[in-house]
Amino acid sequence: MAVYPAYRGKQRKQGNMKAVTPFSDEQARNLINIRQQYEVWRDSERALAEMPYNLRIKEVSGNAYLYELTDREGNMKSLGRLDDEKQAQFDAYKSDKEEVKARIEASRTMLAERARIYRSLHLPMIDPEAGKILREADRRQLLGSHLMVVGTNAMPAYHIEAGGAIRDVPEETLDFDLAWTAEPPADEISSIWMMLKAVDRTYSVNTERQFQARNAKAYEVEILAAPSTIDGMFRKDQPRPIALPEQEWLLLGRQVDHVVIARNNAPARIVAPDPRYFALHKLWMAEKAGRNPLKRPKDEKQGMLLLDAVAEAMPHYPMDNAFVSSLPPALLPHFDRWRAQWKGEPASSW
Repeated sequence: MAVYPAYRGKQRKQGNMKAVTPFSDEQARNLINIRQQYEVWRDSERALAEMPYNLRIKEVSGNAYLYELTDREGNMKSLGRLDDEKQAQFDAYKSDKEEVKARIEASRTMLAERARIYRSLHLPMIDPEAGKILREADRRQLLGSHLMVVGTNAMPAYHIEAGGAIRDVPEETLDFDLAWTAEPPADEISSIWMMLKAVDRTYSVNTERQFQARNAKAYEVEILAAPSTIDGMFRKDQPRPIALPEQEWLLLGRQVDHVVIARNNAPARIVAPDPRYFALHKLWMAEKAGRNPLKRPKDEKQGMLLLDAVAEAMPHYPMDNAFVSSLPPALLPHFDRWRAQWKGEPASSW
């Protein structure tokens, strides 16, 4: 196995140093408030998205008809001649839409205020481009059910799950990894591609790496999938991932789910893999043949530090005998290596 002495030496010389610096009461309160306010905004956005794009009363040959506009280009379909029932439908639509839009605006104002406090408290943040994608995926009800964050952008959620800042964890890079995790949405549409285009129309698929899309700012989004889930994607959706057996490990256990703030002060929800399997996957990646050598030290460091944080601050993710006995054979040596170096209090079942 590959060994990274510089990291391991530094880590274990400071073996008495805590892996997690707990959040203050004020930080914890802000995280709770951000989540609550974000859910109000998101649910209101979903309600607006489920409404017709617009309704309009139009006169044709001296008769009034109710029309539904289906898009911003002005395409419409007739809902029938205007009568008392159609007038009531039109009036209710206008009233409901105004109410939802007012709720969205109020929640945005509250979120902006919470975000300023969040930032001043130095809570974990993510890249704005990643935040845009996560908000749109959540608005479309894809996040958590069909997509989850599987790269370094997941780390802010693990900080929150640990209840504090995880020491020395590397920052994210200018790319974003998402994994397809489930059966397709009810409607057979190109759900990922439509979502990316709604975020930024400059996204295009990298012809040399069909699982990757890039926008005009050179921000990269990679779509990954396990063999057990890849057939659940709509066949014409893009980017198109390659089935990777190691992605199966990230489907195990229990996901984490938290709301954070991006560096442009906009909120985003992160749904990420079980931290135990994410960390062990990172350690496996650090030794994977063909892995970019510049990424290996970061993979190793993230994996080791996250396992430290799980052992120290996430008792609800036990690493006991039952967990160890369930590990895929490829991950067991990495867990054993971490456990041999762990300087904290051992679990009673080890």
